[in-house]
Parts: sequence; C-alpha cells; structure tokens
Amino acid sequence: MLTSLHYTGYTYVAMSGSIFSQIIRGEVPSYKIYEDEHNFAFLDIKPINPGHTLLVPKAEVDHLWDLNDDDYVALMEAAKKLALHMRKTLPAPRIGLVVEGFAVAHAHLHLIPVYEGFDTTLKKPKTDQNMPEDLAAMAERLKLL
Repeated sequence: MLTSLHYTGYTYVAMSGSIFSQIIRGEVPSYKIYEDEHNFAFLDIKPINPGHTLLVPKAEVDHLWDLNDDDYVALMEAAKKLALHMRKTLPAPRIGLVVEGFAVAHAHLHLIPVYEGFDTTLKKPKTDQNMPEDLAAMAERLKLL
C-alpha cells in the first residue's frame, strides 16, 4: 500500500515504513553522522540550531517507551556518545535532549545544541543554516563513524 508521508516540509511516497526507516535503508538521502547496530543519527534538515541531530532506533517503534530494553539502552548510550562528541565539537554550552515524536511515527530523539534557555522549542527552526552546503559541512564536522 502506498502512503504519503510528510516530514519537515517535504512529502515522500513510501512503499512501507516510516520516513526514518527509509532514511536508515538509504532510500531517502540524509546527512548521516553516526550509525551502529541499533541506531542511526543524522542532521535535522530544519535545525533549531546548527548541529541539531535526530537519533533514531533502527527498530521501527512509534513510542520511545515501547522499545525493548536492549534497544532503549542502546539508544540512550548512543545519545550520550553523540552529545559528548557534539559538546566537544560545537561551541554550545549545552546539548539538549527532546523527545516529542509527533512529526514522524517512529521513536526518535532530538539532540540540540543549546545556547540559551528554551532553545529546544521544536515549533520552528531558529537557524537559517539548512541549505545543503550548510548541512553537508556540519555533517562532516559532527561525523562519529
């Protein structure tokens, strides 16, 4: 069954699975910065701040709390690894973590460089650095492969 999926301003047609599953399988391009056995991380194409990263479990589960224990622990370990790397690589004083999950029905974490309070509001991007060249440069900077 074909379904239309909407993600941050772009519409994709999928044979099956979420847009994140398509990204993980390489069917939709992304600015990948990390991958392990359980997880896949890539830059958000509408970042709140430069470096805004989505960390997605490879298991296609809608709610974070429905992940099995191994996948949940692996996701949190990867989040810590990425956040520590981002903290060393970017000038942000904090790396925020947001779990929201309304845009895509696939559990995911937002790792967001935070420069001031309430910098993690997901309503609208705060940065204009969402051009392909900006995202490609940031992906190179943050790669942890």
